[in-house]
Amino acid sequence: MGDFVLVTTAESDENVPKTPGAINGGFYQKTGDISQTTTVTIQVDDIKEHMKKIEAAGGKLSGQPMEIPDTGWFASFFDTEGNRVNLLQPHRP
Repeated sequence: MGDFVLVTTAESDENVPKTPGAINGGFYQKTGDISQTTTVTIQVDDIKEHMKKIEAAGGKLSGQPMEIPDTGWFASFFDTEGNRVNLLQPHRP
């Protein structure tokens, strides 16, 4: 996935870890670009609903969801303390 290195630490089914609470993820090579700092990605069932909740709680969205082919829908936001956080709604068969 470009400069993104995917890391799988838990058995997955359709890009979703089979064990609740388990995570998979990935890394970019560290650069001086602050847009590529460490972030947390939260899996959700309905990305648009969670985006509404984020705005209602004072978070700032970084744009509209984008589709990652064969994976799902992805969006980023900044929480009320300025931390970047990601959402991922996996494609379901």
